[in-house]
Amino acid sequence: MGARYTIKVPATSANIGPGFDVMGLSLSLYLTVVAEVSETKGPVRIVYEGTDSDGLSVDPQTNLITRTALYVLGCHGVKEFPKATTVRVQNNIPLGRGLGSSGAAVVAGVLLADAVGALGLQQQRMLDYCLMIEHHPDNVAAALVGGFVASYLVAVERPDGIPASEPESSAISNGATAPPPENIAHFLRLGCSPKIKAIAIIPQFELATSKARAALPGSYKTADVVFNLQRLAVLTTALGREVPDPWLIFRAMEDKVHQPYRMHLVPGLPEILGSFNPDNTPGLLGICLSGAGPTILALAMDNFDQIAASIRAVFARQPTRVETKYQVLDIVSEGATCTKD
Repeated sequence: MGARYTIKVPATSANIGPGFDVMGLSLSLYLTVVAEVSETKGPVRIVYEGTDSDGLSVDPQTNLITRTALYVLGCHGVKEFPKATTVRVQNNIPLGRGLGSSGAAVVAGVLLADAVGALGLQQQRMLDYCLMIEHHPDNVAAALVGGFVASYLVAVERPDGIPASEPESSAISNGATAPPPENIAHFLRLGCSPKIKAIAIIPQFELATSKARAALPGSYKTADVVFNLQRLAVLTTALGREVPDPWLIFRAMEDKVHQPYRMHLVPGLPEILGSFNPDNTPGLLGICLSGAGPTILALAMDNFDQIAASIRAVFARQPTRVETKYQVLDIVSEGATCTKD
């Protein structure tokens, strides 16, 4: 009899307004990977199901999940999957929408390597491996540990050959075996009221993280940086209050570092960020771009469907008539898991 492992990784929303490359929330939307490991040596087979699965690579050398796993295994002297393995991927996280799909794939790959290679990696060490591939800690830290997470990255050089998560970098060669330094990032789980839910309004077009980052300036005004720091300091506590204060959170989720420069990439974003507030939209706590976008994240305590309908209406009346879907999600306290069936 072989072994069967089930890996679940939550979607994430990064930045949460002022926390650019710092803050992340894990959400009740999952990437599930089931690895069926035989008792004999043989190839790796990848089978995809779920959201946006058409066109995803099933080549273990280029698929982000298995490519990440091969990197981690290689760092431990294992050049390939030890046994024939079927990797079944059920993806419910929309790709290229700012909900942490690539970060979830990287986390899943690290957990997959840990399972099939019996590596015994601790959570902090897993984060080190994740960050050699997904270079921003906000998504992967939240996906790995769960909840409302703040994180920072220690500057580190990445050896050539480590697979990158961005599709534009997929030509980087495989076969890297240089393990990451230890403790290259640190994180802290923050409080988040169980009364708060996340509404994800998801436009039906993709926005590459690289394109969204290219829109950012090379430098910022001191006043804009101070604006974000002030709000970030308040937001880290405001979301964890037993009784959330709508206007305190709403103002604390404002941003001058990344959203103003991405307005042109998401039709309707200026109106969405400028029109809704706790007074005219009952139940709303705050609203922001989810990660690099184009998804809109609205935090709320009530009237979830009505809030989603109002935001979707803004998208629908754009000249391009942006189609959207939405989901009302829990902010989940549990991060990535791997169980042996």
